[in-house]
Amino acid sequence: MLEIKREKEEGKCLLCGEEYPVISSSLGICLNCIRGNFSMSYPYIKAVHRESRNSFNLPAEPPRSERGVVCPLCVNQCRIAEGERGFCGLRENRNGKLFHRSGTPERGLVEWYYDSLPTNCVADWVCPGGSESGYPQFSYSQAAEYGYKNLAVFYNSCTFNCLFCQNWHYRQRVENSNILSASQLAERVNELTACICYFGGDPTSQIMHAVKTSQLALKETEGRILRICWESNGSMNRSWLKKMAELSLKSGGCIKFDLKAWNENLHRALTGVTNHRTLDNFRYLATIARSRPNPPFLIASTLLVPGYIDVKEVRDIARFIADCWAEIPYSLLAFYPHFYMRELPTTSRELAFECAEAARKEGLSRVRIGNIHLLC
Repeated sequence: MLEIKREKEEGKCLLCGEEYPVISSSLGICLNCIRGNFSMSYPYIKAVHRESRNSFNLPAEPPRSERGVVCPLCVNQCRIAEGERGFCGLRENRNGKLFHRSGTPERGLVEWYYDSLPTNCVADWVCPGGSESGYPQFSYSQAAEYGYKNLAVFYNSCTFNCLFCQNWHYRQRVENSNILSASQLAERVNELTACICYFGGDPTSQIMHAVKTSQLALKETEGRILRICWESNGSMNRSWLKKMAELSLKSGGCIKFDLKAWNENLHRALTGVTNHRTLDNFRYLATIARSRPNPPFLIASTLLVPGYIDVKEVRDIARFIADCWAEIPYSLLAFYPHFYMRELPTTSRELAFECAEAARKEGLSRVRIGNIHLLC
């Protein structure tokens, strides 16, 4: 393995030595080297991910013990040795059995709150809560659902390790996180709740809790509107994805996948994890999406990280989405500096509009730039 000895020089790639107008000082590797010379880039990438996780007592990589207990919930397929913790930090091997940090998978480490509709959801421009879609079967209003609210459920865990994480603070809250059973969370739904949205972190690592909560809430509100929605990295096991899809389809909700990068090397550099499962799961959901075009069932988004997510990356993602179904809505989100990429600038207006145009040229009919107030 290449020894990492070179000191970081601001604006210069640690591998090729080239100077770039935008480069992450913590990562230290340029986009060209990540795409074209990943084997040499990987030691630097691995080191920064390890540092970012050590700070929160999380495993540097998904455990791969030959005698470990397998956790099948997500793409990481952790094989957890006795006394070891899985990549998401929620499961550990105790006496040869998986032990969930909350005591049982149907109890969640969560934060929740009511968010007045319309809200700043990734899908607000096409979902019943913020637009005219879905009325009257899935929406209380012909326009945005003013007067109603979303039950926002934030899970304090994740199956990825995004260096640009916009909600990285959840790692600091895990030790003192609220633990709610599925029934306790479902009871937070009242007569003004029009939808539940699970996000985080990510709901994948606590998917059993989210599915059970949804089932209980829908049973208690049978006969009226309650949409079940998800914002996720898409890394879950296919069997659980099917349960998510069923809940959203019948309730008028949606599944929002964050397609963080197309190039697998870049995805691994930015998130620490492959994107194969995410893309496969998205392709599967796209086969279902045509069955309920209104309101849209599947939505894609990409965070425009300066210096790393460029026009080429968005063009490739858009081509993939269009190949699945050109009617799938696609949001391009402006970046705000956070976590291990806090020294990067916000997304430029020029990049955002170039990316939007590239996505449209690939055949997508519904493309939007989100967080437009952050553009510089």
